[in-house]
Amino acid sequence: MFRPAGLLAGVLTAVLTLASCTGPYEVAAPSPEPDELAICSEVMAALPETVLDQPRGETTAPELTAVWGSPPISLRCGVDKPKQLGPGSECFEVNHVGWFAQTGRGGMVFTTIGRSAFVEVGVPTAYAPEANALVDLADAVSLVPLEQPCV
Repeated sequence: MFRPAGLLAGVLTAVLTLASCTGPYEVAAPSPEPDELAICSEVMAALPETVLDQPRGETTAPELTAVWGSPPISLRCGVDKPKQLGPGSECFEVNHVGWFAQTGRGGMVFTTIGRSAFVEVGVPTAYAPEANALVDLADAVSLVPLEQPCV
């Protein structure tokens, strides 16, 4: 059985693995479809320099991933749809962007809902309330075309 805690542990482990103390964070790059790749390029170019007052860092896959702060807040564009996300899943909206939230050890993982590409944001508990990070990311993430708003 797939558990949100396992997902979060995997995402946070991938983000927290450092190439070196001063090197980029190793973040697993997603493999989006070609049409999603074009959208993600726009999102990545529009990301803010700070999230929750944390500066943007370097990643090993800057075309599709970004991090801010330490411990890092992570973003991956073009991820697969979460297995737990279904028609009855709760959608909460932050600045006109719908999100699916999963709780686990070490923080929260948020994935966009109702957009033509999935964007995933991992936020460690050090930044609680974790959903506040989504406010800083909403403008960039809203560049992903809306297909179905939260209802």
